[in-house]
Amino acid sequence: MEEVRKRILIRGIVQGVGFRPFVYQSASRLGLKGFVQNSPQGVIVELQGQEDTIDQCIEILKNRPPLLAHILELKIQEIPIQNETTFSILKTIQDEEIATLISPDVATCEECLRELFDPQNRRYRYPFINCTHCGPRYTIIKEIPYDRENTTMASFRMCPDCEHEYHDPSNRRFHAQPNACPVCGPKVWLTDASGNEISCEDPIREAGNFLKQGKILAIKGLGGFHLACDATHEEAVRRLRERKNREEKPLAVMAPDLEAIEQFAQCTPRERALLLSSQRPIVLLLKKPGHPLADSVAPRNPYFGVMLPYTPLHHLLLREGFTALVMTSGNISEEPIVFQNDEALTRLKNIADAFLFHDREIYIRTDDSVVRCMANVPIPIRRARGYVPIPIFLKRPMRSVLGVGGELKNTICLLKKDQAFLSHHIGDLENSETLSSFELAIAHLSRVLEISPQAIAYDLHPDYLSTQWALAQTGIPKIGVQHHHAHIVSCLAENKREDRVIGIALDGTGYGTDGKIWGGEVLLADVRSFKRVAHLSYRPMPGGSMAIREPWRMAIAYLWHAYQTQLGSDSHEEGFWEWISPLPFVQSLEKEKWQSVIRMLLHFPFPETSSLGRLFDGISALVGLRIRNTFEGQAAMELEMEMDPTASGEYTFGLQKENEMYLIDPDPLIGEVYHDVIQGRPEGEVSLKFHRSVVRVFSEICIQLRGEYGISTVALSGGCFQNRFLFENFLQTLEKYEFTVLYHQQVPPNDGGLSLGQAVSAAYQLEAE
Repeated sequence: MEEVRKRILIRGIVQGVGFRPFVYQSASRLGLKGFVQNSPQGVIVELQGQEDTIDQCIEILKNRPPLLAHILELKIQEIPIQNETTFSILKTIQDEEIATLISPDVATCEECLRELFDPQNRRYRYPFINCTHCGPRYTIIKEIPYDRENTTMASFRMCPDCEHEYHDPSNRRFHAQPNACPVCGPKVWLTDASGNEISCEDPIREAGNFLKQGKILAIKGLGGFHLACDATHEEAVRRLRERKNREEKPLAVMAPDLEAIEQFAQCTPRERALLLSSQRPIVLLLKKPGHPLADSVAPRNPYFGVMLPYTPLHHLLLREGFTALVMTSGNISEEPIVFQNDEALTRLKNIADAFLFHDREIYIRTDDSVVRCMANVPIPIRRARGYVPIPIFLKRPMRSVLGVGGELKNTICLLKKDQAFLSHHIGDLENSETLSSFELAIAHLSRVLEISPQAIAYDLHPDYLSTQWALAQTGIPKIGVQHHHAHIVSCLAENKREDRVIGIALDGTGYGTDGKIWGGEVLLADVRSFKRVAHLSYRPMPGGSMAIREPWRMAIAYLWHAYQTQLGSDSHEEGFWEWISPLPFVQSLEKEKWQSVIRMLLHFPFPETSSLGRLFDGISALVGLRIRNTFEGQAAMELEMEMDPTASGEYTFGLQKENEMYLIDPDPLIGEVYHDVIQGRPEGEVSLKFHRSVVRVFSEICIQLRGEYGISTVALSGGCFQNRFLFENFLQTLEKYEFTVLYHQQVPPNDGGLSLGQAVSAAYQLEAE
């Protein structure tokens, strides 16, 4: 039979995942001739031999690729035969437009772990062991294609043994770009807080000894530094909080294995699978009663944020006899994670007692990802290490647009054809350090994806640094996208929908088209435009942004309005003082404080808000749970966590329609909550009744809108859908009424997904021009 030759172009995540070695081994086993080659367009494979054998090889490539590979497209064409006798791997082509995808960083695989703890292996206890199935990818890559010279491993020349592995097609490290060993690879060392190296035989074991003594270590990891201490050592955890200026926000922990986690947390099968996945995110797990971890790890919170080791260094350190280590981002509060050695010594020297350094450069800083299982579905809370830069696949190709995100939980997004690439979590854009990180993320992602945006999409809030940056760019169109519309479009985009839906956008803050602060919104929205059809009635925010930090201010504002309207009372402040004085939260405040707020409400205009997040704050303060936030969303989170699932009943929102707009009036609810608090009803009961009321009133509006507009699909987005009760009960209630419900599974419902919605909406608007 005559030979034929076929050329196959494979597009997707096919670089840095062992794809070329896999092709080589598959073709060689079948006796085929030809080559495999990385190119900017994807992986090129040319196969020569009997046609049925070639087709057999193509089936293997399509249906049994390496675990970390993701094939988007496979194109085949027949070409003339060549005079070849073997199958080989050719040097990468380096021109034209990039079409291959970069792999995210991958947790250490089981085979490398076995070698790591095998005394007979030449990589025994080597903290940078990796292979084509695991190790650093995104955090070390400078340019595409993914070859060693384009990564931060370029400065480490492979020794003869590593070189042999790299070129041996039968070896697991065949073309593993970060391949290294103790002879030729990166090194680890320990220093004191001043950077003086501590002489010791094994820096990782010595670091473990320091941690057992209650010391705080700054540990260089995969995407940046962690600040670590023994999670069972109460004094060490308290000291870390004081030094980092992190009063009460929960701290993440890392445990050596599932058996250790079972000592302090409950774990469902779905959560267990997430913990063991190659992404190794932080997973929110319910605490076990009587757990051995320090109370200061996650005070007043029934959950721990838990992850398993994902680098060899972590595995070595955790096996020094720890139940768990606190592993929190290496930064001062509100600043980006530190990722360079010199920077760490400068910025973390007043927090850490010692530093565990290594000399493999991190090119792009990346935080740990965070996931919460709700309705047995993993919902991303922070999308970063392990997931970035895997794209969100869109319904169809779009023009290239840059979405610059919002202020909190900032990410950026770049569109390229039918893919949306979100950056790692950048953080809160509130200072020059984070703005610099934001600019670096845009430059890096644009470069490695070879994207030159045709437009920039931004939030309407004029004070956001991302908005100001966007508007300062010259020679490129800029398109403003309203905050809550962007939330809904991000949900539509990841669900590959373009059509009009009922969008429920619930969060803490977002600049509205009327200049007010929105956040309790129902929109009729498609990818291009929206119509606001329902919202929470506006209430003032006494002190502006101070009302976010001090929820008691919102409680006073809601009570004052309810006192005037629901109780038919006049506006004399003396009567109001008398009415609210029995409330526990009022008694905990200095009298002059709350009286001054009332006077200001009478005489000064304040920003007005329709935010559900602010209503959560107000209720949390009203029931006596939280009058001051030490971190964003704390009052709302504690109200959720305090809920008593065995309680019954719900409260009443007012609902009326004015000029085609449904207004949701919280005054009746505030009056009922006031009554329950005065009667001494438990906080958990009040919380449950409040949550139920929110689900009921927004579901009722959806039913009304379906009758008016014939729309039966509801999209849920916004930070409030990180609340497990709200998410699960909205889903259950709406599906009971036969709605199709769209929600987030690939990007966070919070502002971390905002840039995706901005970019996609702007791209559709450009298309319509």
